[in-house]
Amino acid sequence: MKFDQHTPLDIFLNMLFERYAAKVPAVKRITSALIENGVVNSQQEIVNDHIAFRTLGVPNLGIASFEKIFLHHGYQKRDYYYFEGKKLNAYWYAPPSPVYPRIFISELIVDTLSEAAQQIIHQYTKGTHTDPVDRLDLDNGQQVGEFFHQALWQLPTKQDYETLLAESEYAAWVIYNRYYLNHYTISVHSLKEGYNMLAEFDAFVESLGIKLNNAGGIMKVSEDGLLRQSSTVAEMQNATFADGETMPIAGSYVEFAERLVLPEYQHLPLTDIKAEHRRDGFETNNADKIFESTYTGQTKA
Repeated sequence: MKFDQHTPLDIFLNMLFERYAAKVPAVKRITSALIENGVVNSQQEIVNDHIAFRTLGVPNLGIASFEKIFLHHGYQKRDYYYFEGKKLNAYWYAPPSPVYPRIFISELIVDTLSEAAQQIIHQYTKGTHTDPVDRLDLDNGQQVGEFFHQALWQLPTKQDYETLLAESEYAAWVIYNRYYLNHYTISVHSLKEGYNMLAEFDAFVESLGIKLNNAGGIMKVSEDGLLRQSSTVAEMQNATFADGETMPIAGSYVEFAERLVLPEYQHLPLTDIKAEHRRDGFETNNADKIFESTYTGQTKA
């Protein structure tokens, strides 16, 4: 994922990816191995299926705020997803051109948490009296790129972080990491033969000594069998909290997706297959397990 154009969208997507890749060593390890094996010549050749963000469902934040950035740049809002156990809402957004990744934005349904958890979240976000996206010049790519890394609320104390972690690992991740890019996704079916099926790509990644998320099985398969997804376990980072305490917490990770050809197009020669001939969108059950790439059940296993 690297864009040569200089539109505002190109600028802030590049900024997002560069900062994310610098903090997630698995990105460089996987890309370097693909280059060494002659699969790609550079990071730019890897097709990014989608990128994902996590948000908090409180006034002036959450999906309603965050999506404005992408809708302004031509993205189209598509399907809604509900994750009952994790207490999340989510939507995905189709890009204005196939060269750009899909966007997946999720949101914690804060008012379904315990009173104690709600109080902690509102304590940090109560100072957001207006929608911060409304203050941005959305045509200024540099400004938007910086926004993703701004401190919209204060860092939590270690105790508050751990209280949230015990109830909602998603809440704990967002209260510390804020709008940091949660993951980018390698489009496996776009790679050369030998690497373009998810099972073999997973084996390749594991051969690099990278641990994969095994929640629900390493490969998550949609009900129709046409969307296959897997992911690395989140990299741990040493976090410093507002009270000066430190502890290792989950950062971000890398996802892999294989979108199979839709039944009505399976008669087409492989050379004629384009993105529109493949399974689009997402799958609740798959995504539910991918979320756990940052959960302690994976990072501490």
